[in-house]
Amino acid sequence: MTSPRDILIVEDDEAIATGLSLNLRLAGHRPTVARDGDEALAQVAARDFDMVLLDINLPRKNGLEVLQSVRDSDNLVPVIVVSARDSETDKVAALRLGADDYVTKPFALAELLARIDAVLRRTQPVTADAGPDGAGDLVATPAGDALRFGDVVIDLAQRTVTRGDEPVKLTHLEFELLVYFVRHPSHVFARGRLLAQVWGQSAGSPRTVDNFVGQLRKRFEQDPENPRHFVTVRGSGYRFDP
Repeated sequence: MTSPRDILIVEDDEAIATGLSLNLRLAGHRPTVARDGDEALAQVAARDFDMVLLDINLPRKNGLEVLQSVRDSDNLVPVIVVSARDSETDKVAALRLGADDYVTKPFALAELLARIDAVLRRTQPVTADAGPDGAGDLVATPAGDALRFGDVVIDLAQRTVTRGDEPVKLTHLEFELLVYFVRHPSHVFARGRLLAQVWGQSAGSPRTVDNFVGQLRKRFEQDPENPRHFVTVRGSGYRFDP
């Protein structure tokens, strides 16, 4: 059980919004409800939420527009999309825009609460422990310990990444995937293993992993089409080479 958090529910269906709000309160959280996309953006701009539960089919602005506006404003609040739209296209679009998870309606309440707890746990600051493998080069920075490869420095305490002298903006999941790779150099990971370890779920689409690896390549490879660090191992998955 995580500590109480401020959670924004963006949902125009009154029954669903009321039910979610009640159950989040029973779980110890502090929910707020927004009924449309414009209200959601106003709430996010006015307050620091610990999480947003976001429907896609909303009045005024749809959920994907809301998500893009939130990320374009450099707000990395964790977002779980909760939607009746279950197509692969919608799921990939939401994840690429920076959603931390995607739950399809109708959903089991226990599963949603577990997903909320999982996202809240994994979006907390990363500790500086290099892990059981002792992988990754630890370097001292003014903010604390960090991981480094090439000209990239990952500050674990501040959850920031720089390449050369330039900051690199990452979503929560992109950061977690990057850290996981750098902590385990030269290991080959199947997509399912990455989903379990980074996303915290045993089932999911391999395409989700492919898209996130593609985003890391765009940010950190000299030539994303011929990656040097984030390597595809045919028939097996991906490997990180420092």
